[in-house]
Amino acid sequence: MTIVFHCPSPSILFNHASLNMTGINEGPLTIQTRRSSLMSARCSVVTEKYIGATPILLPDGDWKQLPGGITAPKGFNAAGIYGGLRAQGEKPDLALVTCDVDATVAGSFTTNIVAAAPVVYCRRILELSTTARAVLINAGQANAATGDAGYQDVLECAAATAELLQVKSNSVLIESTGVIGHRIKMDALLKSLPKLVSSLSPTIEGSDLAAIAITTTDLVRKSVAIETEVGGVPIRIGGMAKGSGMIHPNMATMLGVVTTDASVSSTVWKEMVKVSVNRSFNQITVDGDTSTNDSVIALASGLSGSTMISSFNSHDAQQLQGSLDAVMQGLAKSVAWDGEGATCLIEVTVTGANNEEEASKMARSVASSSLLKAAVYGRDPNWGRIACAAGYSGVHFDLNNLCIVLGSIILMKNGQPLEFDRIAASAYLRHAGEVHGTVEIHISVGHGDGSGSAWGCDLSYDYVKINAEYTS
Repeated sequence: MTIVFHCPSPSILFNHASLNMTGINEGPLTIQTRRSSLMSARCSVVTEKYIGATPILLPDGDWKQLPGGITAPKGFNAAGIYGGLRAQGEKPDLALVTCDVDATVAGSFTTNIVAAAPVVYCRRILELSTTARAVLINAGQANAATGDAGYQDVLECAAATAELLQVKSNSVLIESTGVIGHRIKMDALLKSLPKLVSSLSPTIEGSDLAAIAITTTDLVRKSVAIETEVGGVPIRIGGMAKGSGMIHPNMATMLGVVTTDASVSSTVWKEMVKVSVNRSFNQITVDGDTSTNDSVIALASGLSGSTMISSFNSHDAQQLQGSLDAVMQGLAKSVAWDGEGATCLIEVTVTGANNEEEASKMARSVASSSLLKAAVYGRDPNWGRIACAAGYSGVHFDLNNLCIVLGSIILMKNGQPLEFDRIAASAYLRHAGEVHGTVEIHISVGHGDGSGSAWGCDLSYDYVKINAEYTS
């Protein structure tokens, strides 16, 4: 799968490369696997037959990209298999991520009142526990709005998985995605669990198959890993996510799992995850619908050997926060890039606001505008829709300070519309659509220090077609 991008600033990870790594320490959940370039080549063949890899647009920073996704950090294993849960096809539909030790855990979940059974379950578990050992994920059935029976299904899934892994049932978290109102196909899932557990490995293939297994209408899998230093010690952060439709701020990832081998206290880790989610998944939108199942679960094994981070305001904590932000933003942008029917990513950046919260709120408002999204798809540089969405964002600003730039084309300056080359502006939008690239919109509203970004995609005819036929 070859994709060309018109996006000069971020680093782009197209596909996993080979990586030689040794096995991990023995223990209840340990999987010993010898990695080699041959395994990486096999991984590419195995995973590409199902679904390609999305480009991951990472911000610049003191980190380097690695292959391996959620299995890149020390102590993590993953698997993805076909368990017969999907309505059609034989693409993997059951994923499992495990940690060799009790991992410090944090989660962020949908604000939708009609929260799915697995969301309710995870919230309850995380209220009582600060660690976890595994995350089981199914695609095909959302198990949302399924009543008491749906919740009992979740409990049974956790207990059966825990028994096979030889861990406590309350250390197994659950995520589901699929059709709302449909319970999990329990017979198929329970029958598949032994194979799923036996397939666990710390390999790139394990990570990629897990990332594939959680997809629904996604056209590509979304997985990333980076290495950086915290306190002078190398640490890794990996992640995977799914989402293409029913994406809107207030936990707009659909599903995500993030792993790290950094050592961090529960209190600090929870705060870090909250901050990163607000800077990433809560800043994307595809269609304005907040899902019943949105969940991000983040696990920290502490196996890197780094010093425990116990203060959120410490230098080490800020180093880890920046790297966590990068991973979650990369995954979040990949979700918007893969929006149902989308031909391009829309990146809205607001500067000059009073604070980060106001800048992010305005950026989110503009990225969410259906009129703007339709204009981008029509290659119409109708900048009035940008100004309109900024104006109704709920953020106060002086109109005389409003500046709007599309790519490198200035459309408004100091609140005054400017003459601009409409043909060139339209060509910029058209090119982004042709290469599935990025449309950059820059908005300045004053002289404050606040800045923030949000990401969306254009709104095409195909979005309507995909969702009109979703269950039929």
